[in-house]
Amino acid sequence: MAAPRVPLPQLLLLVVAALVAAAPVRRASGAGEFDVRRHLSTVTRYDVARGSSSVKSMPPIPDGSRVIHLNLVARHGTRAPTKKRIKELDRLAIRLEALMNEAKQGLNSDSLKKVPSWIKGWESRWKGRTKGGELTSEGEEELYNLATRVKERFQDLFDDEYHPDVYSIRATQVSRASASAVAFGLGLLSGKGKLGPGKNRAFSVLSESRASDICLRFFDSCETYKAYRKRKEPDVEKQKEPILEHVTAALVNRYHLNFTTQDVSSLWFLCKQEASLLNITNQACGLFNEAEVYFLEWTDDLEGFVLKGYGESINYRMGLPLLKDVVQSMEEAIIAKEENHPDGTYEKARLRFAHAETVVPFSCLLGLFLEGSDFEKIQQEEALDIPPMPPQGRNWKGSVVAPFAGNNMLVLYQCPGKTSDASTSGGQNNSYLVQVLHNEVPVSMPNGNTS
Repeated sequence: MAAPRVPLPQLLLLVVAALVAAAPVRRASGAGEFDVRRHLSTVTRYDVARGSSSVKSMPPIPDGSRVIHLNLVARHGTRAPTKKRIKELDRLAIRLEALMNEAKQGLNSDSLKKVPSWIKGWESRWKGRTKGGELTSEGEEELYNLATRVKERFQDLFDDEYHPDVYSIRATQVSRASASAVAFGLGLLSGKGKLGPGKNRAFSVLSESRASDICLRFFDSCETYKAYRKRKEPDVEKQKEPILEHVTAALVNRYHLNFTTQDVSSLWFLCKQEASLLNITNQACGLFNEAEVYFLEWTDDLEGFVLKGYGESINYRMGLPLLKDVVQSMEEAIIAKEENHPDGTYEKARLRFAHAETVVPFSCLLGLFLEGSDFEKIQQEEALDIPPMPPQGRNWKGSVVAPFAGNNMLVLYQCPGKTSDASTSGGQNNSYLVQVLHNEVPVSMPNGNTS
């Protein structure tokens, strides 16, 4: 007779318990010190994410090549908590007060010594706020600085006088995305106008209505995806349960407060907000040891993978209109070059600002962050295995895939003569090559090339 099968949640709980028990309890000090800010999944700041990127050196662009067009698909910069999340933090404050009162009434008053001092009387930094989700000043800087680096890196491309048909800037109708587009535009066009001491100039940002934006908010208009997500979300929560249960038990034992899994989920969210927006890592984040952070990060990455990434082909197939728009813009640039159109008469850059729900599917369409034989599976539109759990390494990390201001750039080069089969050849004397950059770093495509 076959041995009885252990249910998946129970099996996960056993695995997590064993791994966490074997992991170091506190952070290392000195060089290479553990930094929780690198493990906040998609709540990670862009400057931290860029420092975390580890990409193999890529083959150089052929000598004599010239950039003729650039496509950018970027997520908005760092934002404040949304109104829904602000309410969650307000509830957490009430809950922490109740837990403290409960502990004070307990028989063992010494247990209160184990409670971190910040919990006593804690109030949310966003208490009383009735609106949220806006781009923060840090988010503005992320996009402004990104623009200055892009302008410096591709100087020849941005030499022309600004015209909205030459440098097209597009954003969704959500304020943090359009504000990100404005911040980027200010960095890109600084010194090119007559406005103020910075010699800024006005520029155009185009937006489609939410209901009809199939390029940047396809997740809003795809009914098949909405049905899939509604069906799949409970399954994802079940997969996360064993980790939340184990971490909850550990925190109850460590601090002698009767935390629930919902408390721990909210505390982990608070940790991410404090670390990312306020650079505070010794309060909510300090409740968790290093191993627990790795596992909580994995639960966030799991959710992003299943509901936005390679978990099901509909997640990225609905982004095909965006990919088509990218390809079409490059084809038009090639035609303009082949027909010797003068500079200033054709588009040189198409710059888009949207959301993690845009950047993640687009990254999947490009075949980024795959493991082993995954490329063959996605060609058959098969769902991929979930990312490996810690301590195993994995390519899919939300902090790298789609941090705040995370981006993909497709840079079109005109190359002298024919380069390789991977290039899109134009006329007899020219060929064209596309280089993909993720968070400004050249990345290898599934066939092993950068183009």
